[in-house]
Amino acid sequence: RGISISQETSSHLTNEGVIDAYVHQGGRIGVLVEVNCETDFVARNEEFRAFVHDLALHIAASNPLFVSRQDVPDSLLSQEKEIYRKQALSEGKKENVVEKIVEGKNKFYGEICLLDQPFIRDPEKTVEQLLIEMIARMGENIEIRRFTRVQLGERV
Repeated sequence: RGISISQETSSHLTNEGVIDAYVHQGGRIGVLVEVNCETDFVARNEEFRAFVHDLALHIAASNPLFVSRQDVPDSLLSQEKEIYRKQALSEGKKENVVEKIVEGKNKFYGEICLLDQPFIRDPEKTVEQLLIEMIARMGENIEIRRFTRVQLGERV
């Protein structure tokens, strides 16, 4: 049901929403996250706001680099595929098998893409599954637009 509601509302504009801030570990990690929705009614909803805050906590703990797979630059994806290719070849895998192994390495996305990560409070679900559930409960399109995570002493 949630998936069908998500698909139905995916074309709706999300011009309202919330920006939430979270600072963790005595000011050593900070997160800003923007989550958009269709109406200010949902943006003021306590359940929606709690969802956004939980996302900020998750980002602080899991350190994703991108919101979704579509945000991953082709250059980074190519680098990772080359690493997997070299690993498979060094293990003695045949060339035709190596390509299938490289294409099947989706764990990489779970490490760097927010939507693919297991949610820290419920590892049985991904962040994307929680987002779909929230869309179903709120009855309108919700989009995790962007986030920024800053860690003290981290060099960019």
